[in-house]
Parts: sequence; structure tokens; C-alpha cells
Amino acid sequence: MQIKMYYVKGFELLMVLQGHDNIVNSVKFSADGCKIISASSDKTIRIWDVASGKQLQIFKGHTDRVLAARFSLDEHNAISCSADGTIRLWDVNTGNEVMKLKQDSKIYDLDFSPDGKCIVSGSQDGTIRLWDVHSGIEIKQFSGHSKGVWNTQFSSDGKMIVSSSLDKTIGLWEVESGKILKQFKGHSDHIMRATFSPDGRFIISCSSDKTIRIWNIETGKEWKILREHSYSVNEVKYFSDGQTIVCSIGYKIQLLDVELTKKIQTLEGYDYSMVCADVSQNSNTITAGSEEGKIQIWGL
Repeated sequence: MQIKMYYVKGFELLMVLQGHDNIVNSVKFSADGCKIISASSDKTIRIWDVASGKQLQIFKGHTDRVLAARFSLDEHNAISCSADGTIRLWDVNTGNEVMKLKQDSKIYDLDFSPDGKCIVSGSQDGTIRLWDVHSGIEIKQFSGHSKGVWNTQFSSDGKMIVSSSLDKTIGLWEVESGKILKQFKGHSDHIMRATFSPDGRFIISCSSDKTIRIWNIETGKEWKILREHSYSVNEVKYFSDGQTIVCSIGYKIQLLDVELTKKIQTLEGYDYSMVCADVSQNSNTITAGSEEGKIQIWGL
């Protein structure tokens, strides 16, 4: 009941951010929800102020599409990865490149470890790599996927990594040993995203097969499947309550109650496909990036 009451008035469009001139592949809030970092096929990364919509910073240096970007925990730095085969560390205040990590494969996604000391990345060559932030040295590789690794995420305690792949599987890995703990199968097409639930008990995934699936980590089995989607589901993210999710499906953004398998709200009316989405930690703000290059912000 509390969830229904909380969202009763619904999210409203607050503003549209314009600056990128190509697909926005990734949008992420800062920890305090005051900033957004975006990555685009225009080869740039941009930082935006949520309250004013003003562009605060732009990072240039990648020579191909930038596929993901994240803030560091203290927000003094940002990381990005690209189809140019590099991970770059940036100084948020100056806009300067601090470090460049290189490999011979397109890098699709990356994430900071909870302690900020490591970066995990997923690549076109099917490998997951762990990097030391300070030295830039590759610590280890996790091998098991047969095709490109589309996304990677650390668990909240930093002990595990979840990955999703174009091979239609999800991997759960132990960071210390580098071994695969579990593999989740069920999707019939590329898995676009797989992330941990806030309590760490479940993994939620979305796919080009037009489904969203929730997996029980302990049992290794599919707990629930949400089917009724007419387009590929490009992004899925839990709200902090662990019951509500936001997902980008074709030309719209949807809020769903996963316990009741019920739609809460649909944000639609856009001419271009929504590629990525995120929700602030306080669950008051949603952002999404589109094929058109625009970034939408909705608030309660």
C-alpha cells in the first residue's frame, strides 16, 4: 500500500536536456541525485545539473562511440568506456583525462567497485576484466561467456559481479577467485541488462526477447517473468524499495510493481526509442536517454 500511495500522483516531465547529437547510450545519477552523467555515440561524455538542466562538463578524447559512463563514489572522477577499446578516467572539475586503459576489443560496460579501488568491464570478446583504478593494471579476467558481455555490475558488498551477454546468459561471479558461481538461462535473445536487487537476493534482467525476468540468486532459478511487452526491453533498474522497477521499452518508459506484476505508470509520447534509463537513490527522479540524443528528466 505504501508504494501505491507514494506514486499516486505519478512522475511528470520536468525538462529535456539537449547537447548530444547522437544516441545517448548511458545515463546515470550521482549518489546524491544532483547530477547526471551521460555517454553518447557522439564520442562525448557530459555532466548535467539536475535542478537547472545546465551542462556542467564535457569530456572529449574517445575516438568511437562512448557506451557507458559512471561517477566515482566521491564524484571527483568519472569513468567511461568505448567502442574504441579504452576505459578512460576523467577529472570532473577540470575535464581532463587522468588515465587511459587499453584493450583489443570494444568495451560495452563498466562499474566501480563499492570501495572505489577497482573497475569491472565487459567486452565484445566475451571477457570480463578487473582493473586497479590507481595503477591502471589489469588484475584478472573472468572467462565463460561465448559472446560479447553487454553489462557488468558489482554487488553492494563488492564480493560478486553479475554480467549479461549476447550469448543469452547471465553470469554470477566471485570476485576473489574469478570463478563463475551460477549461470542463469531462459532468455531467447540478447540480454541487454542484468542488475542486483537492493537487498542482493535477486537479479533482474531484460532482453531483446521482449521480456523482463527476475532470478533467485540462492536457488539459481527464474522467480518471475514479465512478458507483455511489444518491443525489446533495453534497460531495467530497481527503485530503492526493491518492489518497483523502471524500464525502457521501445518509445516509452514504464514503472512496474514486480510483486503484483502490475504497471504503475507509463511515460510515453516520444518519437525516438528510449535506449537507457536510471532512477535516483531517493526514487524521486527518473532520467532516460534516447536515440535522438536527448535526455529526459521526470520528477514526482
